[in-house]
Amino acid sequence: MITEQYIEQYKDVAIKKMKEYHIPASITLAQGILESGSGNSKLARKANNHFGIKCHQDWHGKRFFMDDDEKHECFRKYHNPAESYRDHSLFLTQKGRYSFLFGYDITDYKSWAYGLKKAGYATNPKYPKLLIGIIERYNLAQYDTGIKSKKRKNKTKETESGISATVFPDLSILKPVATSAGGRDIFENNGVRFTIAQKGDTYNKLAEEFDIYSWQLFKYNDTHKGHKVHEGEPVYLGKKRKKAAKKYEIHIVQQGESLWNISQVYGIRLSRLMKMNDLLIDKNLPVGTSMRLR
Repeated sequence: MITEQYIEQYKDVAIKKMKEYHIPASITLAQGILESGSGNSKLARKANNHFGIKCHQDWHGKRFFMDDDEKHECFRKYHNPAESYRDHSLFLTQKGRYSFLFGYDITDYKSWAYGLKKAGYATNPKYPKLLIGIIERYNLAQYDTGIKSKKRKNKTKETESGISATVFPDLSILKPVATSAGGRDIFENNGVRFTIAQKGDTYNKLAEEFDIYSWQLFKYNDTHKGHKVHEGEPVYLGKKRKKAAKKYEIHIVQQGESLWNISQVYGIRLSRLMKMNDLLIDKNLPVGTSMRLR
């Protein structure tokens, strides 16, 4: 297979993964071309591994052994190339050391190329220039258009306990769908109505204003009686959904976020978020962890 054939065969897969995981398609294709020799390497032919990803301790799938930097090294083996492309996306989104890459614009392939080397993806000092050369020679940047970078716009504020609490994102673009009897704006997220806590609010005060029981607010917001409401915090007035809205498939964990923070941002029940991600307890997760939202 020549490189042009490789691009034609896998560009749609790279674009699809870009839309799902927000990794530039140009970078994915360039890495595939470089790491697999345009699909002709032994690793690509025998193990469907197009990105040279080694087993590591967290790999529980099939394995393929061959000499690389050292003799008889373990590489991941896949059923087909598409599975390799998916695992490449998961590898970059779930490994904390790559999290800073998602701060780059999706069309900034040069920063991504140098960032991959900085994060330790490859040992070759010329790795970034090799990727950039492939992208520019075959005009792979054309596949990075039509999608906005997934830059998180969430702001954080320090709570009394010293833990960063998520303030609801992009509040300025949300329009109220109703107003409470006390004149408070009511918004809607993921099909569920909520309000934004003001300074001095408590669940008891909010329950009285919205004519519901305080225990309902605790239940709707996955909190407990000891929870203190902070200014800027979204407070749901109904039961949250089992999954996020269709446009949100994954969330890349930011510094200081907990599962509860994420469940509030996307309007998902905490128990459902934990179940989707095979987690047993609410905890602070490593930065860069990829969380399923649907």
